Amino acid sequence: MLKIEKELQLTMNEWLLDQSADAVLFIDMEGRILAANDTAVQFFHLTDDRQSFVEEYLFIEEHFTTESKEIVLTTKVEPAQDVLVKSMEMDGLICLVIKNSQFNEKEGLLSALYEKVEDGPSEGIILHDHGTIVDCDFAFASMLGYERNELIGVSILKLIHPQDRDKLLFNTQVANPTPYSIRGIRKDGKMVYGEILPEKISQNDKNLRISVVRNVTERVLNEKKIEFMAYYDELTDLPNRNYFQKVIQDEIGHLKNKQQKVAVHLIDIDYFKQINDTMGYHFGDLLLQACASRLKHLLMEDVFIARMTSDEFVIMQRNVTSNEEIEQFARKMIDLFKKPLIVDEYEIFSTVSVGISIYPDLANTTNELLKQADAAMHACKKDQLNGYKFYKPSITKGFKERLALETELHKAIQQQDFELHYQPQIDIQTEQIIGFEALCRWNHPERGFIPPTDFIPLAEKTGLILELGEWVLYEACRQNKAWQDMGLPKVKVSVNLSAKQFITNNLVGQVKRILQETGLEPEYLELEITESMAMANEDYIIETLTAFQELGVKVALDDFGTGYSSLRYLSQFPLSKIKIDRVFIQDHTQQNAAIVKTIISLSRALNLRVIAEGVERKQDMELLLREKCDEVQGYYFSKPLPAVQVMDIFKTKKWSVS
Repeated sequence: MLKIEKELQLTMNEWLLDQSADAVLFIDMEGRILAANDTAVQFFHLTDDRQSFVEEYLFIEEHFTTESKEIVLTTKVEPAQDVLVKSMEMDGLICLVIKNSQFNEKEGLLSALYEKVEDGPSEGIILHDHGTIVDCDFAFASMLGYERNELIGVSILKLIHPQDRDKLLFNTQVANPTPYSIRGIRKDGKMVYGEILPEKISQNDKNLRISVVRNVTERVLNEKKIEFMAYYDELTDLPNRNYFQKVIQDEIGHLKNKQQKVAVHLIDIDYFKQINDTMGYHFGDLLLQACASRLKHLLMEDVFIARMTSDEFVIMQRNVTSNEEIEQFARKMIDLFKKPLIVDEYEIFSTVSVGISIYPDLANTTNELLKQADAAMHACKKDQLNGYKFYKPSITKGFKERLALETELHKAIQQQDFELHYQPQIDIQTEQIIGFEALCRWNHPERGFIPPTDFIPLAEKTGLILELGEWVLYEACRQNKAWQDMGLPKVKVSVNLSAKQFITNNLVGQVKRILQETGLEPEYLELEITESMAMANEDYIIETLTAFQELGVKVALDDFGTGYSSLRYLSQFPLSKIKIDRVFIQDHTQQNAAIVKTIISLSRALNLRVIAEGVERKQDMELLLREKCDEVQGYYFSKPLPAVQVMDIFKTKKWSVS
């Protein structure tokens, strides 16, 4: 090895450079030759008695750069010949590897090795003999956090993860080594992932191996992160739905033709939405993490836990032989949440509702198990919170019927399959009709009339109540104006508002628009709101009711006595009427009679009219006459009637209330 600068430290083992079949020159940025291997010395007739430049030996049209590239040049030494020159940067120097056909009798080891080095500092080169490091470059040493001289003579096994040492030993012994992956340990104890590209060198009794070591730590960690994201929930560190489905499918495949069972417990955190909405999403995330930690107490060999969605978790219970085992596990799970969860310094008493399905007793596939457990869980939440329920076919049947009804409800609104029926309201003193309550009816083309108790809650749940409620309001106003235009007595029409309608931002504007479009005067429209709606938001309620009062629209408080009204609220709200709930009218007890008397007295004190609904029997009417109620309605006088039959109602001049 020829060194023009004697103090020059090369990153490559000098013996290795001299064994290369290619000519190798090390030059600086000015083109000065600083070192050359034996092949280059012989080819270019180099000496160390003077400073020489690469331009003296090759016809160069441009300066070499640190970019790795190959070019064909012609030599200036006799005889002139074309050579392939590859340049690359190495520790601030430019290394030239020169290929010529006359070198073919030697193995092009170094050039072949360099061809694999593409990423600079992320790849290093090491030379070892039977696992003892003979030499390495600075890149390899830096990769492991060492100085280069600290590694010379060290066993490479000390740098390798204990679990990968057998793999390394095997690969150092094979005759024709191939690339492989391995884990190394840095000087600071951190793990680094490497990809080894080995080459074997034969020299006497030595078992020399030279390898390019590629640092693939970032790639491996990214792959692990992607794998984690694919199979784990980032918030709770639990397996996710994808992982759960894979595990349970494998378990079902394993258990076929065996007598054991698998139970799936689908768990929902009770009141999570309310807590999340009240305390905020960050608090909700902390609560989910706390619930996940609590559930992890159940982990054992036969239990697999995953997070499904939002506030739902799922547990697979393996190797079950009886339903008693499953129930015992479910009770244990519920008992876990009897102690409060500590969330952001708050004590939260949270409960869970659990739905259970069993393979193969109830389901044979993963999807069936999850669907059944989900249906059972929702049935549990409906019937009882903080409990568990096994799946039964009747649960799914009821759900399918509700789902079918929801689909048909969408179509009914689009096709306007609804109609209004009107129930007369009678003034007790004058015995005359003073108004009608408009009641929505769904005339299904196949099922006939569907009770409001079936479709109104469904419309509330799906949000369709907004569209349906606006139609009811418009149709009631239109019909009342039509009756007036026909010369019938001018009376008010009463329309029930849903909770979702009432909190609509532009409800007053919507009512005003409908009155303008139908031509109905505001004094002939009365809106009914429930007691619970009125108590929901005091400032908003007062603002809205005042706006209706200014518009000339009356507002009645419906179902009075069933909620938690405050007398202060009643005195502040601009109401026109209180409606006594039917439960106090139809159930003749001394207590109910006292309540009716109190409500009527309260109305008079607040200067409000009072109407009783659900009047069906003579004794109902006698009670109201005795207590001097203002208005009544119910089947005692008339059931709700279609609009075409209402004209006959008007022909009755007086209604006997005694």
